Amino acid sequence: MNKTPLKENQITPEWYIVDAQNYRLGRLATEISTILRGKQKVFFEPSQSPATYVIVINAKNINISGRKAQQKLYYKHSGRPGSLKTENFETLKQRLPNKIIENAVRKMLPKGALGRQIFKNLKVYAEDKHPHSGQKPIRIDL
Repeated sequence: MNKTPLKENQITPEWYIVDAQNYRLGRLATEISTILRGKQKVFFEPSQSPATYVIVINAKNINISGRKAQQKLYYKHSGRPGSLKTENFETLKQRLPNKIIENAVRKMLPKGALGRQIFKNLKVYAEDKHPHSGQKPIRIDL
């Protein structure tokens, strides 16, 4: 099979995999957000989205310090009056563990169209199985 050679401005996407087993939420989210932004690269462009993807596995085993498990609240609002819903860390971790990491990383990315585009490159899974083994991700130990 013939492959088209890459042009000068095309960059091959880089895939990284991070195991969230027993990591602290904030420490993990800062490392993931810097990788997604491409700040570790030599040719960092703050106004462009790099072709970098991050896969996070074992999101259900994330840790936080202190009494934040009972005190930290997550809010959601439908926009209708009186529809504000709150949920603490423990119940959200049991129900949707991937939303915890996604929420932390999304808030560390730039606000606006660039941040939304970069956020699409984050894939979070509660277990250690993921469907991206064909991309041959590079394992990162933070």
